Formats: sequence, C-alpha cells, structure tokens
Amino acid sequence: MRGETTFQPSIPFWQIGTLLAVTIWLYWSILFHLVAQWSSSQDFSHGFIVPVFSAFVIWQERRKLASLPRRPSSFGLLIVAIAMCILIIGQLGAELFLSRVSLLILLAGLVVLFCGWRCFRALLFPWAFLFLMIPIPTIIFNQIAFPLQLFASQVASAILPLLGVPVLREGNLINLATMQLQVAEACSGIRSLMMLIALSIIYGYLMERRIWARWVLAAASIPIAIAANNVRIIGTGLLAHYWSSDVAEGYYHTSWGLLTWMISLVMLWALHRLLGGGSDKGDPKL
Repeated sequence: MRGETTFQPSIPFWQIGTLLAVTIWLYWSILFHLVAQWSSSQDFSHGFIVPVFSAFVIWQERRKLASLPRRPSSFGLLIVAIAMCILIIGQLGAELFLSRVSLLILLAGLVVLFCGWRCFRALLFPWAFLFLMIPIPTIIFNQIAFPLQLFASQVASAILPLLGVPVLREGNLINLATMQLQVAEACSGIRSLMMLIALSIIYGYLMERRIWARWVLAAASIPIAIAANNVRIIGTGLLAHYWSSDVAEGYYHTSWGLLTWMISLVMLWALHRLLGGGSDKGDPKL
C-alpha cells in the first residue's frame, strides 16, 4: 500500500499518553462547551448516548480489530495537519462546528498514522456515528426547522377539517375556534428528528444483521419523525376543539412529547417487521 511506513506494530504507552494529554489540552474547552450544550438543549440531548454507543461498537468488535495487521501510514500525518488547520480556522472564526469536527478528523488521522487504513475502515462506522453528537450550525438548523414548521402546519390544517375541526392557517399559525395553535420551532419535529436518526441507527445495529435493512431503517427515521410530530399537532388541535384549550396547552400538551416518541418507536418497529424483522442470521458487518 502506498504511503505505508515501517513503523513498529505496537504503540508505546508513552506515545499514547502524550497524544492523549495533548488532545485533551487542545480540545478541553471545546468538549466542555459541547457537553454543556447537550445538557442545556433538548434538541441535542442525544449527544450523550452517541460516544457511548460508538465505544460499545468498538468493544463488540475488539477481537476483530485486534486480529487486523497494523500497517501505519504516513498519510495520517496529512490528515492530522488538516485537522489542526480546521481547528485553527474554527477558533479564529469562533465557529464551534468546525472546531468540533476537527476533533473527529484528528482521531481519523491518528488511527491511520498508527494503525493504517485497514484499521480505519474497520472503525469507519463507529467513527462516522460520532458526527451525530455534534450539533449542526444554527444557520443550517434554522433552514431545516422552518420548512418543517410550515409543513407540519400545512398537514394539520389539511387533516383537522376532515376530523370536524374548522381551521384557518396563516403561515405556521393555525387558528381554531377556541384557540390559536402556533407551530413553533420546538414543535417543528427537529428535536425528535435528530434523536430518532441516532436511535434508528442504534436499533438497526442491535436488532438487524442485514446491512441494507439498517440503511432503510436509518433513512426511514426522517419521515417517521415528521409523521409522528404531525400526529402530535393534530392531536393538540383535537383536544382544543373537542375538550378545551386549557387541556390542550396544559399537561396533555406536555405529555404529547412522550407520546410522539412512542409513536415513532412503534412505527420504526413496524417497519422493521415489514422488512423481515432481522430474520437473516448472517454476521453483521461494520
């Protein structure tokens, strides 16, 4: 393989310790604010489970990884250099997304540098999954959330009249006879969408051995999250019309979040059953 060097197959512990200390020193502030954002924002609270699952996958594949021959590649130095450039750009421009992404690129570079491309290919799935722990930039988040708000309000205003509830929609506002429903950013479905993507990947890895079925489950998480959120908005409109606006805005409105998750998971499970329910007993591949 081109770019391979004659590095020793084993990594001295002092090198691992030094690299770990330098990485922590470079990224301590970035990681601290990342964890703080997971804690403070419901949109990205799933970030806590992402690195845990990646570590679990690596642990599950530890025997396979240990059996792979280590062929360190000097090309990893270039990847590390690119990661450092991205880190500098992110820090100078106060761009958290770039700074955080640079950490994952650095990890990729270190794996290639010390273990080689074959090891990195074996770690590609848990490494790529780590990108889901990084909150997307606000400008992209808004570009996704606002169309979802409009779509959810359009679907609700189309279905509610079929259920006997007259509505008048103005953008993301749904005017009922008893109250006005505002499909705010929190009701756009972006929260359940981001988390359900991560959970569908985890579910597919744990419950399904066929690679193509895992891809289908992951892709289906997007329409499932959107559909479940629409059920939530329609249910709120029905409560407001047939019960009372106080009920729609009170405890039942809050509990709709849990119900939305139950609907999403049931739909994901039902799709899995339609796909065969993991009947293939072949060995999973990363």
